[in-house]
Amino acid sequence: MSESAPLVLVVDDDPSVRKSLTRLLASADFMVEAFASAQEFLAREPHEGPCCLVLDVRMPGLSGIQLQETLAAAGRRMSIVFVTGHADVPTSVKAMKAGAVDLLTKPVDVKDLIAAIRRAVTRDEHERTGETRLAEIRRRVELLTTRETEVFARVVTGMLNKQIGAALGIGEKTVKVHRARVMEKMQAGSVAELVRLADEAGVTVSGS
Repeated sequence: MSESAPLVLVVDDDPSVRKSLTRLLASADFMVEAFASAQEFLAREPHEGPCCLVLDVRMPGLSGIQLQETLAAAGRRMSIVFVTGHADVPTSVKAMKAGAVDLLTKPVDVKDLIAAIRRAVTRDEHERTGETRLAEIRRRVELLTTRETEVFARVVTGMLNKQIGAALGIGEKTVKVHRARVMEKMQAGSVAELVRLADEAGVTVSGS
């Protein structure tokens, strides 16, 4: 198994289920860690790489749904696949509305489970990539001076240099200098790209 294999975290109070799922998922080239309770899982340090949580709905102590709520409240985003022996519509709706990837009924079909886990891992990878990109864009914004940020916010609204200068009380040549620095620091090759970056970073004209 490669070291870069996605990690599947299994939380189920039934020892036989934990054992069978661990064996099954390891054979499908996943790294697997199993936990007997939600509390035991919460004691583990958050995993930094791509992962998926396979979670039993009904357990002593914290239920699977309550664990999902606990993770969300703590800001720990995770792709979750629920498994349950007692599926009911309200539980399914609640789990899916809160962002679960799937809810499967025991005995779980192997192909369905592996497909759901792969979808969950893919979603987790995409979300992590998006978070990394957003952090990089915000880092670039932080390189801007206050005046450059003011120019940036107005350039992306389509204002001309002359209009920006009038709005900020500075000369058109000064605006051009700030604009060039904004393009350089934001690593934007065009105004269109600058607009996309501003949209992702949430840069707007103050007071608008």
